[in-house]
Amino acid sequence: GQLPTWLQGTLLRNGPGMHTVGDTKYNHWFDGMALLHSFTFKNGEVYYRSKYLRSDTYNCNIEANRIVVSEFGTMAYPDPCKNIFAKAFSYLSHTIPEFTDNCLINIMKAGDDFYATGETNFIRKINPQTLETLEKVDYNKYVAVNVTTSHPHYDSAGNVLNMGTSIVDKGKTKYVLFKIPSSVPEQEKKKSCFKHLEVVCSIPSHSLLHPSYYHSFGLTENYIIFVEQPFRLDIVKMATAYIRGVSWASCLAYNKDDKTWFHFIDRKTKKEVSTKFYTDALVFFHHINAYEEDGHIIFDLIAYMDNSLYDMFYLKNLNNNFEENTKLTSLPVCKRFVVPLQYDKNAAVGSNLVRLASTATAVKEKDGNIYCQPETLCEGIELPRINYDYNGKKYKYVFATKVQWSPVPTEIVKFNTQTKEMLRWREDHCWPSEPVFVPRPDAKEEDDGVVLTCVVRSDPKEAPFLLLLDAKTFTELARATVNVEMHMDLHGMFIPEQAVKTETE
Repeated sequence: GQLPTWLQGTLLRNGPGMHTVGDTKYNHWFDGMALLHSFTFKNGEVYYRSKYLRSDTYNCNIEANRIVVSEFGTMAYPDPCKNIFAKAFSYLSHTIPEFTDNCLINIMKAGDDFYATGETNFIRKINPQTLETLEKVDYNKYVAVNVTTSHPHYDSAGNVLNMGTSIVDKGKTKYVLFKIPSSVPEQEKKKSCFKHLEVVCSIPSHSLLHPSYYHSFGLTENYIIFVEQPFRLDIVKMATAYIRGVSWASCLAYNKDDKTWFHFIDRKTKKEVSTKFYTDALVFFHHINAYEEDGHIIFDLIAYMDNSLYDMFYLKNLNNNFEENTKLTSLPVCKRFVVPLQYDKNAAVGSNLVRLASTATAVKEKDGNIYCQPETLCEGIELPRINYDYNGKKYKYVFATKVQWSPVPTEIVKFNTQTKEMLRWREDHCWPSEPVFVPRPDAKEEDDGVVLTCVVRSDPKEAPFLLLLDAKTFTELARATVNVEMHMDLHGMFIPEQAVKTETE
């Protein structure tokens, strides 16, 4: 096919790539060592490149020829030849463990630089052109967090907004929102933007020893949205995981009888909205988008009724009959919550405070809390992306992978949140990755652009390819076949040509 002439830049992706080191194997697919890959579009041609992230974790494991750094689903042990004192000491120091810098989930832009990110306090700077691994950044040096999300937001000025959890710091466990500026003052050009990191606000955890797990958060023009779900990390269990020889993943538990709390932080005053809003127990990883309308906050996310998704990806389950054998016990559901921030304070108890046309409800309770129930937009989609120019604004389209009862995507879709129509692309034996929308320069419409996705074939004799779809019609424009073994990746971003500093600059 033909590549659009305006498409100039690099699609940079990240995901687990190596699951065996020497005679040792990771237990979980999400533990594999990070492999970066990129597709560069230049004058109608596509160039492919891939490279392992040379993290400290990677270097230690390769040097030892076995897994020596623990990941979320795999507990590793240091050299057994070390003496007993060293061993006892390492048990003690694992209370809040020294986490891995195997940043395998996403790519983040901060200032002019790009970073591979995971969910620990470490990120790794990378060169987006050569995929070379550069310095390691420890968030903990700039803000007291032990874990962070790998789905930051960017405001119109290019500042990064992200959040992390501070575990039992000065006797409190809290969720911390922070901002990394897009540029530093001229006289401090040598300093990194992290030195100017600013804490926006913090939200106390509902429980000191059981903070909520979260993978993303929401943003509107005036508010930050944090959903505290009853899928929680048990700190006491985590502190003893090392001694007990179990993974940190086993310290996560979902309580289906608990509530899910919504927190809304005013971006101007940095204060949380005082009314308490909540819904039933749910598990979710991905926010899609959020916006404000007529005194309401509307936010869309993809939710599950249990935490079976994580268990699907234990490597013992990922065998040849994976598609047939692995069945989710809860389908992903795209849910829309409509939360009335402005409502009649004299409204009767039991009345629905939502004034917009939606089946979502928000019911006032005796104690003043507001119980929210969502509208279901659609089922069976994951890894959602939008036209990011519409982030925090009223929008129509979600580009996502379609998953049935098996967690491996078999098609990609374009879903219209207003008409509920769905356009699909699929081909037999094809597993597409998260679709990335790239707007056409000077586009006037939300879906004017292309959708890019990396497609892995389940038949090893068939070569993988990069697929380009017209975002409006969802028809194929072109595909670029890559004659290498391509891995299934997780997340990434498109970097326009002008956003990459060339080597000489």
